[in-house]
Amino acid sequence: MDEKLIQRLEAAVSRLESLSSSGIQSRGLPNVDADDNAPIDPSIIAFDDLLNQYFVKVSIVADKIGGKVLEVTKVLEEAFSVQKDLLIKIKQTKKPDLANLGEFLKPLNEVIMKANASTEGRRSDFFNHLKAAADSLSALAWIAYSGKDCGMSLPIAHVEESWQMAEFYNNKILVEYRSKDPNHVEWAKALKELYLPGLRDYVKSNYPLGPVWSTTGKTTVSLPASAPSKAPAPRGPAPPPPPPASLFTSESSNASSSQPKKGMAAVFQEISSGETVTAGLRKVTADMKTKNRSDRTGVVGASAKEKPTSTSSFSKTGPPKLELQMGRKWVVENQIGKKNLVIDDCDAKQSVYLFGCKDSVLQIQGKVNNITVDKCTKMGVVFTDVVAAFEVVNCNGVEVQCQGTAPTISVDNTTGCQLYLSQESLATSITTAKSSEVNVLVPGSGADSDWAEHSLPQQFIHEFKDGHFVTSPVSHSGA
Repeated sequence: MDEKLIQRLEAAVSRLESLSSSGIQSRGLPNVDADDNAPIDPSIIAFDDLLNQYFVKVSIVADKIGGKVLEVTKVLEEAFSVQKDLLIKIKQTKKPDLANLGEFLKPLNEVIMKANASTEGRRSDFFNHLKAAADSLSALAWIAYSGKDCGMSLPIAHVEESWQMAEFYNNKILVEYRSKDPNHVEWAKALKELYLPGLRDYVKSNYPLGPVWSTTGKTTVSLPASAPSKAPAPRGPAPPPPPPASLFTSESSNASSSQPKKGMAAVFQEISSGETVTAGLRKVTADMKTKNRSDRTGVVGASAKEKPTSTSSFSKTGPPKLELQMGRKWVVENQIGKKNLVIDDCDAKQSVYLFGCKDSVLQIQGKVNNITVDKCTKMGVVFTDVVAAFEVVNCNGVEVQCQGTAPTISVDNTTGCQLYLSQESLATSITTAKSSEVNVLVPGSGADSDWAEHSLPQQFIHEFKDGHFVTSPVSHSGA
């Protein structure tokens, strides 16, 4: 037998033994006493079963692939480890107030931020793997649910909604590697099973209304005294921005139609920003103010030039917008590099218009009358249902996923358009004009079947026969 195969099998067996005997080890939280009842609670045992049944599949395939995929899988393992630790602690702790609850859940937030950090910077060849894994971890935030007024969906719904964003990138893995490497296809399928049905069914069986806190346990939540204290953060630039809104159902004011954050969403926003977010700012003294400076006048010289803005979220054509106008039209304009745009408060009488967006992803949760994507570049749109039509005009590199129905899809003057259709939308009518590189992906016949990709022709042959022209698409065949 091949020596490498033997090593993989031994590693898999060791991982299974460690998971079945004691679960994933606790990280950064106090150790639980051996005689405590929490570790043997049925919900904790069920969590170990979840890991043994679903996560091990992801881990074994990641070992075969290696590289970045293995690294992000280890971050997944760490996140689920932290969640198990928190579930054990919940069995011993009284429900804290919002401030202490934020501190209690901070370890989980830090791991999710680590996963999101892996997707930043120069894109690797496995960007879709990293993005799918990072976005999927937002499902673990179900543990932050504290009631109907906390600003989050119910735990089961939260897990399902969180996976929808990750599935956009997970489907791209299935399409890219279906004929290249079956290991990547298996990893993507195992990742989905980890959440649907894995985590969803676990939450449904054990915590359908959120975590159950102890009524007799400790009243405070804090790290152990022996834990090393963190050194003061150096003064300098502000820390990285908070992770994408996949961590919570509420979005920032310019990236969601939801109301301002409240409850747990507000607590996590504060955590993500960090206490040192303004540490690098200098105090403006009186002599630094423009009105008090002798070297400045009110006249602008003819040679003065406006310096380009350094922020990536502001377009030269205008400020970013995501707003409902006149109660009938959602306007999404000039959004640059925003992967967490969400419209979740819409109805069938409203329309959605996107203009001038770049390198962003918009999710429309609900049925709307019409959706138009105009002059956008590298834009991803995930929507449920449209009553009239979905239109793509003057765009470059657009990816569209229909999760429900769309009677008509129109692509005009566009280069590079990927359409993902659901089983319910296969009867849609697709019209193209002056467009190239238009591909349509449809689901397979079975639940586990791969997506089938079909390219729409962009070249045609016109022949004059019997008094009229006969048009047929150009057929390309390789030698």
